Amino acid sequence: MTDNEELAYFLENLWTKGFKLTDEEVHFIFFGKKYTNTSVKHVKLAVLLTLQLQLSFDRSFYISLLELFEKHQIKSWKEATRILAKHNLL
Repeated sequence: MTDNEELAYFLENLWTKGFKLTDEEVHFIFFGKKYTNTSVKHVKLAVLLTLQLQLSFDRSFYISLLELFEKHQIKSWKEATRILAKHNLL
């Protein structure tokens, strides 16, 4: 499975759980992955945390998270929440 397919399945799973992202938001998620040259794991974490913390899809917050995760080489949910707490985002 390619990275794009994995990400598409992830977003489809969010849709089935009630997170109705628009086509424009989905395209922006893929754009953010390419723009920051980051992993699917970082994208998944950034999308989930963006939705959880902002209660909607906030594009600038999402990109900021991707950049933060890439900079600190975040590998897990625990590391992501720790770095967010350190930056007073939680």
